[in-house]
Amino acid sequence: MRRWGWLVVLVVGLVLFEAVRRVLLVTQNPNLVPSLILLGAAVAPAAFVTFVLGRRLDYSIGAGPIALVAFLGGVVGVVAAGLLEFDAMRSLGTLPMLGVALIEESAKLVAPLLVLLLTARRGHPADGLLVGVASGAGFAALETMGYGFVVLVRSNGDLGAVDDVLLLRGVLSPAAHMAWTGLTAAALWYAARRRTGRAAGRALLVFVLAVALHTTWDSVGGFVAYGVLAVVSLGLLTGFAHRLPHRAPGTALPA
Repeated sequence: MRRWGWLVVLVVGLVLFEAVRRVLLVTQNPNLVPSLILLGAAVAPAAFVTFVLGRRLDYSIGAGPIALVAFLGGVVGVVAAGLLEFDAMRSLGTLPMLGVALIEESAKLVAPLLVLLLTARRGHPADGLLVGVASGAGFAALETMGYGFVVLVRSNGDLGAVDDVLLLRGVLSPAAHMAWTGLTAAALWYAARRRTGRAAGRALLVFVLAVALHTTWDSVGGFVAYGVLAVVSLGLLTGFAHRLPHRAPGTALPA
């Protein structure tokens, strides 16, 4: 059941989103707008985290801590990135895309690094991948909520424009923030277990790769470019996951 839990999360989430959207259109009740934006921003990230959690990787961390990481990682990441980007823009003017990518990829690692410090001796690289994906999911959901709210205000309440933003960012979030932070966190866990200069250097290279992918994503436009970057990002995440130890069939995940 865990293996297909992501599909349950996705279907239930979409049904709830559509129900809220239809009632909002009929009643024009603005009190429903926050619920619409929350569901639209959170469904796809939650489904992808559940998908990763359901894979037969050698996790030693359960669903409860992962939910907490997603929440804290999202809040801490958004706050840290927002503050650092604000300070940098005040001193440097318009912040280059490279600077934005560097700040956001670093901010998303705050929560995973805290988990790593607490579990360094017993954690597995698979835990890093899962924790990184969860932190990226929280960040992506909160960032999407912010974009959705801004679009709502600037469009004078045009729900169609909000739907477009939520759909685009929701579909692409697993291949963006979640994949990049998952890769970097997995490399950090690997380096913590090996404790060699080579492993540390590899973790740094993966972080640089995540920043480069993020910078490219923010610098280009169009579905074709996003599609190519999505395939590359998810391909790297999948390839890394296949190299990690897997659980024997029938082995239960920790609570």
